[in-house]
Amino acid sequence: MSISVLVADDQAMIRTSLRLILDDEPDITVVAEARDGAEAVALARQLRPDVCLIDIRMPRLDGIDVTRALAGPGIADPLRVVIVTTFGLDEYVHGALQAGALGFVLKDGDPTLFTAAVRAAGVGDALISPSITRRLLRNLAPVTTPSALQPDTPLTERETDVIRAVARGSTNQEIAAALFISVSTVKGHLTAIQNKLGARNRSEITAWAWESQLMPGSADRRNSGR
Repeated sequence: MSISVLVADDQAMIRTSLRLILDDEPDITVVAEARDGAEAVALARQLRPDVCLIDIRMPRLDGIDVTRALAGPGIADPLRVVIVTTFGLDEYVHGALQAGALGFVLKDGDPTLFTAAVRAAGVGDALISPSITRRLLRNLAPVTTPSALQPDTPLTERETDVIRAVARGSTNQEIAAALFISVSTVKGHLTAIQNKLGARNRSEITAWAWESQLMPGSADRRNSGR
């Protein structure tokens, strides 16, 4: 089945480029384009696409406001939002993450990341390339509120392994192969992790991993940022 996608960007050239990249894939179809944030919200609610590819800076409503409206806390049936941006600013990443974004792709990155991010979001996974994960989420750690996602019950050693793999940007299949377990077992661990942390998605799990100093270098980055 084809993955339906809404593309939202205030630049016509970017929208056209994304449409060409995505429509060239046999399993992805761009069903609508939005020129600003308000139009993106209206079209997304009307069409219910599988994935919304949203620019961070747009007129009327920015990408964070759009994400919050479509996937934020309290949304009964949230849509899957992937942020597309040329800006690696900490406040943008943090704001989009808290608003419910499922993934992040830089506009100047490999074009195949757009299709990979759409496919990942289409099945409920997040795609954040390892380079973006390291560069952006390390910077995110100092501004994340650690008390917001403390586990109600202790994490098991295997759950911690899964969290680290998620924070490195690994897919469920890659985690299963690395830990010599089945994909269904990975999904079971992710469900348990989300319940313990109160996290809504893989992006929040990733942010928690950096803030909690589970990742190599996160403690150094946190100390140097404060």
